[in-house]
Amino acid sequence: MISAIFEQFVEASPVSVMVRGIMERIFEPKALDDLFERTATKQYTKELLFSTVVGLMSLVVSGIHPTVSAAYKALEKVVGVSRPALYGKLNGMEAPISQALVRHSVENLKPVMAQFQLETSEILPGYPIRITDGNHLGATEHRLGVLRDHRSGALPGQSIAVLDPQQKLVLDVFPCEDGHAQERSLFPEVLQTVKPQEVWIADRNFCTRSFLFGIAQRQAYFVIREHQNLPWQALTLLVEVGETETGKVFEQKIQITDEIGASLEVRRVVNQLHQPTRHGDQEVAVLTNLPAMVADAMPIVKLYLERWSIERMFQVITDTFHCELNSLGYPRAALFVFCMAVVAFNILSTVKAALKTVHGVAKIESGLSDYYLVEEVQGTFRGMMIALPAPLWQPLREMSVEQFALTLQQLAASVNLKRFSSSPRGQKKAKPKPIFDPKHPHVSTARLLEKKIKDGKKNKRSP
Repeated sequence: MISAIFEQFVEASPVSVMVRGIMERIFEPKALDDLFERTATKQYTKELLFSTVVGLMSLVVSGIHPTVSAAYKALEKVVGVSRPALYGKLNGMEAPISQALVRHSVENLKPVMAQFQLETSEILPGYPIRITDGNHLGATEHRLGVLRDHRSGALPGQSIAVLDPQQKLVLDVFPCEDGHAQERSLFPEVLQTVKPQEVWIADRNFCTRSFLFGIAQRQAYFVIREHQNLPWQALTLLVEVGETETGKVFEQKIQITDEIGASLEVRRVVNQLHQPTRHGDQEVAVLTNLPAMVADAMPIVKLYLERWSIERMFQVITDTFHCELNSLGYPRAALFVFCMAVVAFNILSTVKAALKTVHGVAKIESGLSDYYLVEEVQGTFRGMMIALPAPLWQPLREMSVEQFALTLQQLAASVNLKRFSSSPRGQKKAKPKPIFDPKHPHVSTARLLEKKIKDGKKNKRSP
C-alpha cells in the first residue's frame, strides 16, 4: 500500500519527489551534525540538533511554511524544544557554520551533476569560471530593543557569493554580520579560495590592486570592470579591434603598480556603447590578465557579460525563495536564512540539470519557470511528507552517486514541461498619464464601467 502511494506521488508530482530526494542526501542528519561540531566555536548541541534546525528552516525558505513560527507549530514534536530555544539557536548561528552549509551542499551535489554529463559548450574551455558579487540583506523589522529608538533601516548583514555559471551552483558564500562594513574587507577571505587556472569575473567594486594582484599571484585570471579610482599607466595606445552588438571595442596594454612597487601588466578592453548604461556610462572598460591567445578582446567583452548570471541568481533566491525574513533581526539568524536560500538554489539547479539531460538544454533554459517549479513543490510537499514517512526515503540516501543520478533522470522523464513553462511578457506599451482630480480623490468603479459600455455602444452606432 505504501509503495503504491509512493508511485502515485512519482506520477503526480515527480519534481517534488526529486527535490525531496536531493534534500534527503544533502540534509543527512549525521553529516550535518558532524559539520556543526567541526565548525562551531561557541555554540554547542544541548537538546536541539543542527540537522533539525536545517530541516525546519529549509521548509521556511522554500515557502512550504510561511514563517518560522508556523514551521515550529507544525513540527513542534520533532523539534523537541521550546520556541525561545529555537530562536536562540537561530540567533546564535555562527557565520562560519552558515558558510560551511553552502560548501556542504556543493560537495554533495557536484558529483551528482557530473554524472549527468551534460553536453554544453564550455564558456572558456580549460578555464573554470567563477563569478563573484556582493549582496546586502534587506532591512528588518525593529523588533530588537536596540532598534526601537531608530527609524533608519536596520541592516542585518551582507555577503559575497561565488557562482559557477556552467553548473549554476553557488560554490561559496562569505557572510559578514556588519551591514555597514566595507565589502572589500571580505576580499582576503575570498582570495584564499582562488585556485590556479580559474577565471574570476566581477564588477568594478572588486577592482582593487590587492584583489587583482592576489588573483594573479595564485596563477589565476580575472575579468573585472575597471574602477575609476584605480591608478595605472598606459603601455600602448587604445586601438580599435572590432565591434559587437553593443558597441565598438578597443584594446590597450597597461601597467598596475601596487603599494610595495610590484608591477602587473594587464590588458584593458574598452567597449564604447551605442546606448549608455542605466547609470549613464558611455563605455565599459574591463581589465584582464588572460593571454590574448586564450581570449582576444571580443570574447573578453562577452565573458564579462556572464556576470549577469549571478544577478539572476540573487533574483531567484529573493523572488522565488525566502532569502530574507524581515522578522529575524539578529545578523546571524538573517545570514543563516540567506545561506539556506542559496542551498535551495543549488537544489533547484540540480533538478534543472536532470531535466536538461532528458528534455534538452535549450528547452529548460529558455522555457522553464523557476516560480512554477517551486510552486509545485510548495503545494505538494506537506501532503507528501504525511503520506510518505521518513523511512521510505532512506534508500535514496543510501544509493551510490551513479544510482541516484540515474533515479533523478528517470523522475525527470516523467515531468510534463508544459506545467512549468514560463509566460514571457509582451512588449510594454506606452500608457497615457493617469487622470487625477484633487477635488475628487476617489472614483466609482461601477460608474466608470457603465460609462465605458455606453461609449462603446455609441462608437458602434456612429458611421
